[in-house]
Amino acid sequence: MKKFWPALKQDEKGAAAVEFAVVSTAFLTLLMGGFDMGHTLYTQAVMQGIVQKAARNSSLETGTSAAKQDELDAEVRAAVKDLNKSLTDNDIQITRNYYHDFTTAAAKTPEDVGGDGVCSPGEKYFDRNFSGSYDSDGGANGQGGAKDAVVYSVSTTYPRLFPVATLVGASPNVTITATTLLANQPYGEQASGAIPQLDCP
Repeated sequence: MKKFWPALKQDEKGAAAVEFAVVSTAFLTLLMGGFDMGHTLYTQAVMQGIVQKAARNSSLETGTSAAKQDELDAEVRAAVKDLNKSLTDNDIQITRNYYHDFTTAAAKTPEDVGGDGVCSPGEKYFDRNFSGSYDSDGGANGQGGAKDAVVYSVSTTYPRLFPVATLVGASPNVTITATTLLANQPYGEQASGAIPQLDCP
């Protein structure tokens, strides 16, 4: 017994396993976090390319028809689902909003007469996109017409590829949005005339 304890004290067999056990959690968290971030950035980049292509096709004269828009949206959904096989059509949201020009497309505040950012009853607002209804950001849903500026956006949410969320306190799901802004081709005349003032709802 007297020889056992000194021999045990000097024995370094298995030390590497203990050291690895100490650092493995941090190492694997860092490794999976890097893979997860890389996958997210890759998905974002590919989605942006998909959206750019669909938006360019939508800006043509044929892209204003509802049937063509549905066809393009179906192509976008199929391409996004190729990135993540767990996604369904319901997991992918696609929106189109059109504006009279790029300036109003960039504006994110209501254009009410009172200037307080709220379209209140009794006030009037400028119907710059000639939609006939109040739109909080100056735009209206849809592809619009000739020369209109269109914001085309695709968004999806899916579970993270790696189980790293619980280790770092992050959300277990990733939400990715790809957006582009393009003008419809000048295949006709844009809605024009005096900008009407209408009553706020």
